[in-house]
Amino acid sequence: KKLTLLREMLAGCGAGTCQVIVTTPMEMLKIQLQDAGRIAAQKKLMAAQAQLSSSSAAEPVMERRTTATQITRELLRSKGIAGLYKGLGATLLRDVPFSIVYFPLFANLNKLGQKDPNVKAPFYVSFLSGCVAGSTAAVAVNPCDVIKTRLQSLQRGVNEDTYSGILDCTKKIWQKEGPMAFLKGAYCRALVIAPLFGIAQVVYFIGIAEFLLDMLPKHRA
Repeated sequence: KKLTLLREMLAGCGAGTCQVIVTTPMEMLKIQLQDAGRIAAQKKLMAAQAQLSSSSAAEPVMERRTTATQITRELLRSKGIAGLYKGLGATLLRDVPFSIVYFPLFANLNKLGQKDPNVKAPFYVSFLSGCVAGSTAAVAVNPCDVIKTRLQSLQRGVNEDTYSGILDCTKKIWQKEGPMAFLKGAYCRALVIAPLFGIAQVVYFIGIAEFLLDMLPKHRA
């Protein structure tokens, strides 16, 4: 039977809720590794400025390269498994609405390319539907992604704010950076997610096994 729009959205909600079990720790590690370079560069700049202002010529200190394994061990040692799930609420706030928007939008766009309900849409229709639905959902939930990233950043640069929760983070960003701050990175997210979901849907709807069989010569079937 055809699902109603509400049931499509509920199915997307369930998918988004399940995926954060895996994505939250991965997002945490990704953000810490991205921040490590920024923090190290800031410290190096401050050290250089301090040396210029002082008469002593101290030797530069070599920075150790931060790895995902080091971050994981430190989080598990200091905060336990909960450390890897810091920002879980914000991740839910991003991924659940994303899935609620993405899955129904893709399904309905993909149906527009079906000449017959029992026949799959052409691969290019699935690809374009995945691209449009993915980029639309990504931009729609970008404010939640900005909040999630701020909350999951463990290291702070000089004069950078700390946040006690989602509401506190939202309030400080709005007051100090303005409403447009919530759209930071939306263009890049759309560029990344559009081909990602387009390719995923093509492989899923065509079926990788069917694709490989179609590539074989007919006489080998």
